[in-house]
Amino acid sequence: MPWSTPFDEPIALRGGRTLTTLQQAADYVMKLPKAEQQEARWQTAVEHLIRAAETGGGWLMFARIAIMQALYADENNR
Repeated sequence: MPWSTPFDEPIALRGGRTLTTLQQAADYVMKLPKAEQQEARWQTAVEHLIRAAETGGGWLMFARIAIMQALYADENNR
């Protein structure tokens, strides 16, 4: 599955932007500070993105969920 594969639904970011493809999600993670990239939540998200790109199928949904969980982890812990 190519990295240009779109998610079934875009992932909303704070500020109104969205992530619509595996590549956009991967680029987003790579732009985070290195220390944040090393957090377990982002490592899990990256693993799911890679599996989605390599395998496709249900992994695309899992990748989307993992990115959303990583993005909103702080809000969920309040």
